[in-house]
Amino acid sequence: MEINRLTPAERRVWRAFPTGEVVDFRTEGDRDPALGAGWGPERRVRAEVVRAVLLDGPRRDGEIPALRLAGARITGELNLRYATADCAILLGDCFFDEVPNLYGTQFRQLNLGGSALPGLTASAVRVDGVLRLTGCRVRGPVRLAAARVSGALFLDGAEITDARDPAPGGGPDDLDAPDGAPDTAAGPEALLQLNHATVGDDLWAPGLRVEGQVRLGGASVTGLVGLDDAVLTAPGRTALDAQTLAVGTDLRAARLRVRGRIDLRGARIPGQLNLAEARLSQPGGVALRASSCVVGELWLRAAAPVEGSVNLRRSQLELLHVAPEVWPEKVHLDGLTYGTLAPHESAERRLAVLERDVDGYVPYAYEQLTASYRRIGDDAAARTVQLAKQRRQRRGLAWYARLWGHVQDLTVGYGFRPMRAVTWMLSLLAVASAAYAVRRPRPLKADESPDFNPVFYSLDLLLPIIDFGQERAFTPEGGWHQGLSYVLIITGWILATTIIAGVTRAVSRQ
Repeated sequence: MEINRLTPAERRVWRAFPTGEVVDFRTEGDRDPALGAGWGPERRVRAEVVRAVLLDGPRRDGEIPALRLAGARITGELNLRYATADCAILLGDCFFDEVPNLYGTQFRQLNLGGSALPGLTASAVRVDGVLRLTGCRVRGPVRLAAARVSGALFLDGAEITDARDPAPGGGPDDLDAPDGAPDTAAGPEALLQLNHATVGDDLWAPGLRVEGQVRLGGASVTGLVGLDDAVLTAPGRTALDAQTLAVGTDLRAARLRVRGRIDLRGARIPGQLNLAEARLSQPGGVALRASSCVVGELWLRAAAPVEGSVNLRRSQLELLHVAPEVWPEKVHLDGLTYGTLAPHESAERRLAVLERDVDGYVPYAYEQLTASYRRIGDDAAARTVQLAKQRRQRRGLAWYARLWGHVQDLTVGYGFRPMRAVTWMLSLLAVASAAYAVRRPRPLKADESPDFNPVFYSLDLLLPIIDFGQERAFTPEGGWHQGLSYVLIITGWILATTIIAGVTRAVSRQ
């Protein structure tokens, strides 16, 4: 490009390139790139000039070229499709009239921090260093699908909205579809597309604001994903689609605000999935789907009560940190495996959550809760959970099985409340002993009978196996004394049978 065809602003850029000097058009009173549409010719640089500088700009021996431009208005389309730019690029606090086309471009380093753009097309882009979109304000989709960034990707403080007309036919996702089923409505295009991208370091995006869907499905991040204080808004649709996301360390999303669904099905996060103090809202649908995930620690500490259901089916967690009041009215917990459950709460409060499972009675959920209490040595809470499991299971049995279940529950608590049987026996023993002491049974053989003892006579009737010789030597008079003996014999057999069944069940759980 001939330099005499360049404007004064463009000549500054051309001459600064060989040495990497910064060309700063910003003024003290006009530094906001969102107002760039009103910037005059003294700050305008044609996109074709930027392209020419990057691909065929002047070089100087002994110098390292770089394009460092701040506060400029880039007019026209910056088209670098499939190009290779072997220098560092800074286009900070700039205003772009048209969407830059960086599809398949290879960069050494790219920094668009603070700029205002109508969108960004950079799918399959290759960046050998850092890609920085810090504080960018984008009024259309940011397409970074299948991008390859060797260093870190910065999206901290960026704001992405959609100023275009909504796509026709867009509707809510099928939020209650079975795991693995695709969404039935395509809806508007995702505003931040990072699906199948590869980031060699961190994906750093605290304070990110997106009014539309963020897509991270199939992405791989070697370091951490930082979404602290981010705000994602897509009511009635999937706000964060991160299915099969692979993270090297943590996904930090403390104080995250989401209106829409978070979909993490099949994600792999060896460290923390930190949703502490988060607010998740998808009324009438699934607010959080993290099924079939492998996660080190899932934190919902101090989070607001979830609006919408939570799906953790078949996930594997080392630590699940969630208070009972955070759980929504509908949960999906079948197959969920966790090592530690925090904070420590009473069994009654945790059991209330299992009652909300959409799948109804899920035995595995009770076994997991029991194991978590036993792991920390709270055997009393573990027994309470097992008792609740038996009661819940009883609801689906035939009437005669339910009747026998009620008997076991009343007498020994299905073997998890053995002291109940002792209480019943002592009570019956006291009543029977007093009754037979007042009105002694008649001896069968007066000359051969031992001395009558009302306590051991009552024990002989109550205990079906032990024999103290009293029952064989004496017989009660008719009337209510005879009826009392029948009650003691029948009750003794019921108590003995339920104790044996309950103890056997309890031992088998150890």
